[in-house]
Amino acid sequence: MTKTATFHDLEGKSVYITGGGSGIGAALTDGFMAQGAKVAFIGRSDANAFVQEMTLKHGRKPLFLQGDITDTARLQATIAQAAKMHGDIDVLVSNAANDKRHTIAEVTPDMWDDLLAINLKAYFFAAQAVAAKMQKRGSGAIINFSSISYMMGNGGYPAYTAANGAITAMTRSLARELGPDGVRCNALAPGWVLTQKQLDKWATPEGLAAHLERQCLKTHLVPQDIVDATLFLASDASRMMTGQCMVVDGGVVTTG
Repeated sequence: MTKTATFHDLEGKSVYITGGGSGIGAALTDGFMAQGAKVAFIGRSDANAFVQEMTLKHGRKPLFLQGDITDTARLQATIAQAAKMHGDIDVLVSNAANDKRHTIAEVTPDMWDDLLAINLKAYFFAAQAVAAKMQKRGSGAIINFSSISYMMGNGGYPAYTAANGAITAMTRSLARELGPDGVRCNALAPGWVLTQKQLDKWATPEGLAAHLERQCLKTHLVPQDIVDATLFLASDASRMMTGQCMVVDGGVVTTG
């Protein structure tokens, strides 16, 4: 990872990331550790090799807590464990999601519930788990990952786009409720970030070319683009930003 900006106030902060062991989440863990933050993350798959990589790179270990974010009790228990190890959570980043493609016809009630549990429910209950301590302390940053997919009106994954629209709306409500106590809540909506998963599953040459045509900036997004934006939202550099949805997509959609 190339450190493109330094946010001095993040040094020593307690950061919790969902899905912080792979994809964009792994880049976020790396990015916060490079700032000197104490990072804990939850993930379903074994991440010990990644933990070792980060330990060698940064000289200290991130705290890996294995679990499924749809298991609310386990999710909130890992947040409590992270707070016990690193101090009360200063920054919550809800990043984990499942953008599995699906048609309208194939969605069953169980499938809908499963996708919303990953892509929305976990975001709320992670925020719930950190809110009271942040309010008591009078500071904190909650960053919820949304997506430009719902802003574009994309087809092919209606449960996912529904959840991402709801994440933005929920974030605004959390910002209103928690703001009087100094807690900031923002959403971050990435465009098409070329992680290995995207390259392996969906990034055809035709699809990449078509998407690049939609962008104002003719360069594909990489995880570092999202890391930099997240660090900004976590830092006091954005101290008067709350209730916003910040888009990082190379100029596909417009806001305001």
